[in-house]
Amino acid sequence: MQRKKECVAMLLAGGQGSRLYALTTNIAKPAVAFGAKYRIIDFPLSNCINSGIDTVGVLTQYQPLILNEYIGNGQPWDLDRTFGGVHILSPYQAKARSSWYEGTANAIYQNMHFMKMYDPEYVLILSGDHIYKMDYAAMLKAHKETGADCTIAAINVPLSEASRFGILNTNTDGSIYQFEEKPKVPKSTLASMGIYIFTAKKLFDYLEADDANPNSSKDFGKDVLPAMLNAGEKMFSYRFEGYWKDVGTISSLWEANMDLLGENPVFDVSDKSWKIHSRNPLAPPECIGETGVVKNSMIALGCEIDGVVENSVLGSNVIVEKGAIVKDAVILANSVVRSGAVVSYSIVDENVEIGANAVVGVPKDPSAEIVVLGRGITVKDGVKVSEGQKHENDIKM
Repeated sequence: MQRKKECVAMLLAGGQGSRLYALTTNIAKPAVAFGAKYRIIDFPLSNCINSGIDTVGVLTQYQPLILNEYIGNGQPWDLDRTFGGVHILSPYQAKARSSWYEGTANAIYQNMHFMKMYDPEYVLILSGDHIYKMDYAAMLKAHKETGADCTIAAINVPLSEASRFGILNTNTDGSIYQFEEKPKVPKSTLASMGIYIFTAKKLFDYLEADDANPNSSKDFGKDVLPAMLNAGEKMFSYRFEGYWKDVGTISSLWEANMDLLGENPVFDVSDKSWKIHSRNPLAPPECIGETGVVKNSMIALGCEIDGVVENSVLGSNVIVEKGAIVKDAVILANSVVRSGAVVSYSIVDENVEIGANAVVGVPKDPSAEIVVLGRGITVKDGVKVSEGQKHENDIKM
């Protein structure tokens, strides 16, 4: 008898993340490091296994190497299964035409064969670039109870931000009567989170129709969802009340890292009842030297702290030398802050060296625009990097 899965998850992880500038020059946005020990993709992958969904297709396209290597066989997320588990799904050359993903719907369409291998009743579509904890099983339960063809996870956003999202206009029972993709004048503040559950047969039918439509942009928000609504399919919203952060900009990524800090953090990643899995452990206390001071910070394994680190997030193997100060900053793996340097209101990528007595960012100014230093660059001794600057090359003067 053929085995099957009730629900298969498809995780869209091919985004370039151009608004993250130097941080995504060489890696896909879901692979960007976050919170000392994590990468952004850890959150949807952990949500899947915590929700009892053990079959996940990860769709990659832009700069996939680091992401592919990081996911590996899926063991850290308990997704190394003989039937199911996590699978990297890259574009491949098809007979009919070039196979680069043309949009979110086309990416899923090109991998229908993967989904059909498991003969699922339902398909969960996820985005790989959000920070949140969510029980997809509860959303699936609601989808079944309403008898929906499509259920869209939604969250209330400030009216000033609503035009950035797909907006759901709903009846009192949660059924959707209108879907507006990034409207200039939003009618509501109920925003799509880019998380969808489809009844599989309906999804496959609409993906095939969308692929055959030469006028379609091959996108869920612009094409597939409006087509389903116009055809009278049963569509419901699923309201999410927890923490959810779209970390698609430098400021939102910095803010999300800061939300992890403190005795009562805005977003708690230490909650054992909903574990966020990762390949990397946090640091033991012995990483702090005799002259080192660490306050309200998150430090990954292998760090050497002989300076002062306050209200900051440090990835693995970061070195902060004696006399250096790191405050209100995010420093990613294998970077070095030399003696006397000051780093604040900044995101420093991996393998960066900040020279002695250099000043990066504006200390003691919470309104300062975040500085970004790209992967592998060197800031020479004594150099000052003003607020808001974004660098991909060495800074010499």
